[in-house]
Amino acid sequence: MINLGRELLRISPKDPKKLEFSTNHGRTWNTRYCGSSSVGEFIDMTEDGDELLANTSRGLFYSRNEGRVWNRRSR
Repeated sequence: MINLGRELLRISPKDPKKLEFSTNHGRTWNTRYCGSSSVGEFIDMTEDGDELLANTSRGLFYSRNEGRVWNRRSR
């Protein structure tokens, strides 16, 4: 789980292809990212400055918009 200031962001416990966010300290969760076959399943996430980094079943991805869009990190 990542704290993004006013929001919490987590990998969905029911579907690891999805990300969920909460604006009320985790009492309720909404979908932020619905998943993609090109990104795969999320394994772990971390914050790195203005980016989120995610290790997925398809490799390393980054997001610069709080997890709404993910791009493959070049090697």
